[in-house]
Amino acid sequence: MLFTHDTTAALVAAVALVNSAEEPDTLTDRAQLDAFFAEHGYTGSRTHDAAELEAVRAVRAPLRRLLTSDRDTAVTIVNDILAGHHVVPQLVRHDGFDYHLHATDPGTPLADRIAVETAMAMVDVIRADELSRLSVCADDTCGGLVLDLSRNRSRRYCSTACGNRIAVAAYRARRN
Repeated sequence: MLFTHDTTAALVAAVALVNSAEEPDTLTDRAQLDAFFAEHGYTGSRTHDAAELEAVRAVRAPLRRLLTSDRDTAVTIVNDILAGHHVVPQLVRHDGFDYHLHATDPGTPLADRIAVETAMAMVDVIRADELSRLSVCADDTCGGLVLDLSRNRSRRYCSTACGNRIAVAAYRARRN
Protein backbone atom coordinates (compact mmCIF):
# COMPACT_ATOMS: atom_id res chain seq x y z
CA MET A 1 0.00 0.00 0.00
CA LEU A 2 1.44 3.32 -1.09
CA PHE A 3 -0.51 5.60 1.28
CA THR A 4 -2.71 5.06 4.32
CA HIS A 5 -6.42 4.47 3.76
CA ASP A 6 -7.46 7.98 4.79
CA THR A 7 -4.84 9.59 2.54
CA THR A 8 -5.88 7.47 -0.43
CA ALA A 9 -9.58 8.12 0.23
CA ALA A 10 -9.03 11.90 0.43
CA LEU A 11 -6.97 11.91 -2.78
CA VAL A 12 -9.53 9.83 -4.66
CA ALA A 13 -12.32 12.13 -3.47
CA ALA A 14 -10.37 15.28 -4.33
CA VAL A 15 -9.60 14.06 -7.85
CA ALA A 16 -13.25 13.06 -8.35
CA LEU A 17 -14.37 16.46 -7.11
CA VAL A 18 -11.96 18.34 -9.38
CA ASN A 19 -12.93 16.14 -12.33
CA SER A 20 -16.61 16.84 -11.69
CA ALA A 21 -15.95 20.31 -13.14
CA GLU A 22 -15.02 18.83 -16.53
CA GLU A 23 -17.69 18.91 -19.23
CA PRO A 24 -20.30 17.80 -18.58
CA ASP A 25 -20.28 19.19 -15.03
CA THR A 26 -21.41 16.37 -12.74
CA LEU A 27 -21.94 18.45 -9.62
CA THR A 28 -24.79 20.77 -10.47
CA ASP A 29 -27.45 19.87 -7.90
CA ARG A 30 -27.80 18.79 -4.29
CA ALA A 31 -28.60 15.17 -5.21
CA GLN A 32 -25.25 14.91 -6.98
CA LEU A 33 -23.54 16.38 -3.91
CA ASP A 34 -25.36 13.86 -1.71
CA ALA A 35 -24.11 11.05 -3.97
CA PHE A 36 -20.55 12.43 -3.86
CA PHE A 37 -20.71 12.68 -0.06
CA ALA A 38 -21.91 9.08 0.27
CA GLU A 39 -19.57 7.63 -2.37
CA HIS A 40 -16.49 9.11 -0.75
CA GLY A 41 -17.41 8.35 2.85
CA TYR A 42 -17.39 11.86 4.22
CA THR A 43 -18.64 12.24 7.76
CA GLY A 44 -19.87 15.20 9.75
CA SER A 45 -22.73 17.62 9.51
CA ARG A 46 -24.37 18.83 6.32
CA THR A 47 -26.74 21.68 5.55
CA HIS A 48 -28.05 20.13 2.31
CA ASP A 49 -28.72 23.59 0.91
CA ALA A 50 -27.73 25.49 -2.22
CA ALA A 51 -25.03 27.41 -0.32
CA GLU A 52 -23.29 24.15 0.62
CA LEU A 53 -23.41 22.99 -3.00
CA GLU A 54 -21.92 26.28 -4.21
CA ALA A 55 -19.20 26.18 -1.54
CA VAL A 56 -18.17 22.66 -2.57
CA ARG A 57 -18.24 23.66 -6.26
CA ALA A 58 -16.04 26.66 -5.41
CA VAL A 59 -13.36 24.50 -3.79
CA ARG A 60 -12.78 22.58 -7.05
CA ALA A 61 -10.51 25.20 -8.67
CA PRO A 62 -8.24 25.67 -5.62
CA LEU A 63 -7.95 21.89 -5.24
CA ARG A 64 -7.07 21.54 -8.91
CA ARG A 65 -4.31 24.10 -8.41
CA LEU A 66 -3.05 22.16 -5.37
CA LEU A 67 -3.16 18.77 -7.08
CA THR A 68 -1.34 20.00 -10.19
CA SER A 69 1.31 22.15 -8.50
CA ASP A 70 5.01 21.50 -8.23
CA ARG A 71 6.26 20.40 -4.82
CA ASP A 72 7.23 23.81 -3.44
CA THR A 73 3.99 25.45 -4.57
CA ALA A 74 2.00 22.53 -3.14
CA VAL A 75 3.72 23.03 0.23
CA THR A 76 2.73 26.70 0.25
CA ILE A 77 -0.89 25.89 -0.66
CA VAL A 78 -1.11 23.11 1.95
CA ASN A 79 0.32 25.35 4.65
CA ASP A 80 -2.10 28.14 3.72
CA ILE A 81 -5.11 25.79 3.87
CA LEU A 82 -4.07 24.30 7.20
CA ALA A 83 -3.30 27.68 8.78
CA GLY A 84 -6.44 29.27 7.37
CA HIS A 85 -8.64 26.59 8.91
CA HIS A 86 -6.82 26.48 12.27
CA VAL A 87 -6.29 22.74 11.89
CA VAL A 88 -5.91 20.62 15.00
CA PRO A 89 -5.34 17.03 13.84
CA GLN A 90 -6.74 14.30 16.08
CA LEU A 91 -6.73 10.55 15.89
CA VAL A 92 -10.23 9.08 15.63
CA ARG A 93 -11.82 5.69 15.04
CA HIS A 94 -15.24 5.28 13.43
CA ASP A 95 -17.32 3.28 10.94
CA GLY A 96 -15.06 0.23 11.18
CA PHE A 97 -11.87 2.15 10.39
CA ASP A 98 -8.98 2.03 12.83
CA TYR A 99 -7.31 5.21 14.05
CA HIS A 100 -6.80 7.83 11.39
CA LEU A 101 -6.48 11.60 11.31
CA HIS A 102 -9.34 14.06 11.31
CA ALA A 103 -8.22 17.65 11.24
CA THR A 104 -11.54 19.44 11.54
CA ASP A 105 -14.55 19.35 13.81
CA PRO A 106 -17.50 17.33 12.42
CA GLY A 107 -19.52 20.56 12.40
CA THR A 108 -17.11 22.31 10.04
CA PRO A 109 -18.75 23.11 6.68
CA LEU A 110 -18.35 20.34 4.10
CA ALA A 111 -16.32 22.42 1.63
CA ASP A 112 -13.85 23.30 4.39
CA ARG A 113 -13.60 19.66 5.48
CA ILE A 114 -12.88 18.63 1.89
CA ALA A 115 -10.15 21.28 1.54
CA VAL A 116 -8.52 20.34 4.85
CA GLU A 117 -8.70 16.57 4.25
CA THR A 118 -7.15 17.07 0.82
CA ALA A 119 -4.41 19.24 2.31
CA MET A 120 -3.72 16.62 4.99
CA ALA A 121 -3.50 13.93 2.30
CA MET A 122 -1.12 16.09 0.31
CA VAL A 123 1.13 16.31 3.36
CA ASP A 124 1.77 12.57 2.93
CA VAL A 125 2.19 12.90 -0.84
CA ILE A 126 4.67 15.75 -0.47
CA ARG A 127 6.64 14.07 2.32
CA ALA A 128 6.91 10.89 0.24
CA ASP A 129 7.89 13.00 -2.81
CA GLU A 130 5.14 11.28 -4.81
CA LEU A 131 3.56 14.24 -6.60
CA SER A 132 4.19 12.42 -9.87
CA ARG A 133 1.24 10.22 -8.83
CA LEU A 134 -0.98 13.17 -9.79
CA SER A 135 -1.17 14.35 -13.40
CA VAL A 136 -3.49 15.66 -16.08
CA CYS A 137 -5.17 13.15 -18.40
CA ALA A 138 -3.03 12.16 -21.40
CA ASP A 139 -6.04 12.75 -23.69
CA ASP A 140 -5.34 16.22 -25.14
CA THR A 141 -9.08 16.94 -25.35
CA CYS A 142 -9.57 16.28 -21.62
CA GLY A 143 -8.49 18.29 -18.61
CA GLY A 144 -9.32 15.63 -16.03
CA LEU A 145 -6.87 14.74 -13.28
CA VAL A 146 -5.33 11.31 -12.88
CA LEU A 147 -4.42 9.75 -9.54
CA ASP A 148 -2.05 6.90 -10.30
CA LEU A 149 -1.86 4.50 -7.37
CA SER A 150 -0.60 1.64 -9.55
CA ARG A 151 2.62 -0.08 -8.63
CA ASN A 152 4.21 0.53 -12.03
CA ARG A 153 2.92 4.11 -12.43
CA SER A 154 1.16 3.26 -15.68
CA ARG A 155 -2.12 5.13 -15.37
CA ARG A 156 -2.36 7.89 -17.98
CA TYR A 157 -6.06 8.60 -18.38
CA CYS A 158 -8.61 10.00 -15.96
CA SER A 159 -11.22 7.45 -16.99
CA THR A 160 -11.77 4.35 -19.04
CA ALA A 161 -13.71 6.49 -21.51
CA CYS A 162 -10.66 8.66 -22.24
CA GLY A 163 -8.37 5.64 -22.57
CA ASN A 164 -10.82 3.91 -24.90
CA ARG A 165 -11.30 7.04 -27.02
CA ILE A 166 -7.52 7.32 -27.57
CA ALA A 167 -7.18 3.59 -28.30
CA VAL A 168 -9.97 3.71 -30.89
CA ALA A 169 -8.44 6.79 -32.52
CA ALA A 170 -5.03 5.10 -32.70
CA TYR A 171 -6.62 1.95 -34.18
CA ARG A 172 -8.44 3.98 -36.82
CA ALA A 173 -5.26 5.90 -37.66
CA ARG A 174 -3.37 2.64 -38.18
CA ARG A 175 -6.09 1.32 -40.49
CA ASN A 176 -5.95 4.37 -42.76
